[in-house]
Amino acid sequence: MNKIKLFFHIKSGVIIFLLLLSTACEKENGGRLPLPPMNLTIDPNSTIYQEINVVGGWVYLGYEDGVDPPSRGVIVYRLSTDQFMAYERTPPFKPDSCCNENKTVCTSLLVGNYFPFVMDTCTGSKYLILDGSVVSGLSNMSLSMFVTEYYGDLLYIHD
Repeated sequence: MNKIKLFFHIKSGVIIFLLLLSTACEKENGGRLPLPPMNLTIDPNSTIYQEINVVGGWVYLGYEDGVDPPSRGVIVYRLSTDQFMAYERTPPFKPDSCCNENKTVCTSLLVGNYFPFVMDTCTGSKYLILDGSVVSGLSNMSLSMFVTEYYGDLLYIHD
């Protein structure tokens, strides 16, 4: 086999390998941005987190609770007495969009008056707080969820 054919076969093999690798990675995380590292422990029954002392309650966790950058924070929702949902506050759809020309008001997920929904105020995408699924808007990706484990009095939130 001459050198040109050998070079062509090696180059083709490398390209095919890279394409397969990128496709596999895309399927693994659903085409969304990877979750930031997360490792939090809170007592959801304490007065500090009184909003989630009851079923149906929700709270934002931020830097003061131990959330590290690049996360924009976490939304924790108490689904039942022993089950919690935890969502990344960075929207899965257009996570870097801004709502004004000066780019001083950028997208973040809010609950507030939108309950039982989570709203991306810049893109208008709306998600159900019960499971993170898309309800309306341009997004076709559900909210990014963290793993939650509730043992005794402590809630562990991690990636």
